[in-house]
Amino acid sequence: MQRKAYVTGVAALLAALLAGCTGGSDDSGSDDNSKSGQTGTVAAPAQPGRYATLPEPCGAVPRGTLDALLPGIGQLADQQQREAAYDGSPTLTFDTDRKVGCRWKVESSDATDHLSVDFERVVSYANSVSDDAQAEQLFAGERDAADLPEPAPSDTGSGTPSAGVSASPSGTGAPAPSASSSTAPADLQPRVLDDLGDEAFLNDVLSSSGSTAKQRTITVAFRTSNVIVTLQYEEQPATVGAVPDSKEMQDKARKLASQLADALAG
Repeated sequence: MQRKAYVTGVAALLAALLAGCTGGSDDSGSDDNSKSGQTGTVAAPAQPGRYATLPEPCGAVPRGTLDALLPGIGQLADQQQREAAYDGSPTLTFDTDRKVGCRWKVESSDATDHLSVDFERVVSYANSVSDDAQAEQLFAGERDAADLPEPAPSDTGSGTPSAGVSASPSGTGAPAPSASSSTAPADLQPRVLDDLGDEAFLNDVLSSSGSTAKQRTITVAFRTSNVIVTLQYEEQPATVGAVPDSKEMQDKARKLASQLADALAG
């Protein structure tokens, strides 16, 4: 009787051990399946932007272009002063991997000219938002801040604003705040540009300083993938009452913007 009882106890112990091993195997399989399911639900990160670096800003503008935009630079007799004028002054930034810029200023007997070029590389830190999408959102904010007037209607008949005057939302016919002049032709008004980068706009502002000399500021901004480029071209004539030519300045600024866009495109 004692021997039979011993055999029975051993059999029971073996059965319990086998059951435990089988249960552990099932649990492991369940964990693997669970982990596999979780991995399958993770969304793929958004695509990075095209650009991982930025150009050297003070070397981005050719000397011939500087001659055209800053005519006083050729009047500088001192060679060192002239070379310094061509070199420009880098903009102080805290992260040159993300934002760089350069400034030029030349005074002559006819006018004082300023030029600035800024490059910003946009990086999104959200997995669900691409660098391009983040740059597009930032550029939209800059365009809205420029407060560009609505395109002037082509019909100049009775009851319609004439070319160069944007229709105001209130229907008063007052020009938009960013318009440089209510008499400027429609093709010289601040506007969206459709032939530069992925998207672009131009602003033209004519202001008066304390000396009553007129200063015109042309801003051209464009976005290419995840890089936003902004250039500002300013001119203030030395003669009181003289007004810088809008078309000439816009043409020069747009030509430079096209050069910068082509350089980015490679």
